[in-house]
Amino acid sequence: MRAGATGRLLQDPKGGSFWFDAGAVCLDFAHTGGEGQYAKFESLHEPADLAEWLGQPPLGAVMTVPVTAADLAAAKTLRQAIWEAAHARAAGRPLPAGALAAINRSATAAPLVPELAADGATAGWAPPVEVTQVLSTLAREMIELLSGPLSGRIRECASDNCPMVFVDSSRPGARRWCAMERCGNRHKLRALRARRATEP
Repeated sequence: MRAGATGRLLQDPKGGSFWFDAGAVCLDFAHTGGEGQYAKFESLHEPADLAEWLGQPPLGAVMTVPVTAADLAAAKTLRQAIWEAAHARAAGRPLPAGALAAINRSATAAPLVPELAADGATAGWAPPVEVTQVLSTLAREMIELLSGPLSGRIRECASDNCPMVFVDSSRPGARRWCAMERCGNRHKLRALRARRATEP
């Protein structure tokens, strides 16, 4: 994976936006939408949406081969698998067999190949850049995350009604919220109101 900060600006269906850093690009990708109750968060409606997301930093994978409807479907399958595996690990449950199989299947394709630019100081991806390569790269990152030293740091936001997952890579390992500006501040506000309500 290319060096660079993770994180994305997410749109809240209720209005507004907030910065969310899941701590890994594969987990950022897991928050691009979903199934069932999470369909309202969907941001990958058509192949062009997927191409745009993958082309943004830190991945910066600008497609040299057009993204197809089949690519979009494969991306959503991997996204769901990453989501399910991350939640299972955060809850201390065994990883679902279907999610494991989907992640491993995506990882079998050739990944993105880094390439130095002519200046010798910046890097890009060697063409061709195809969706299957990006999905393989994301799947391999998830495999490393689940099997590596930060495996026990995959957490779900501590808010009662926020399902977002992240890897806590902070030194003290004390991160509780998806974002301080969202659930963290809401918790502080609720705690302050509760204290004021009990004060004489």
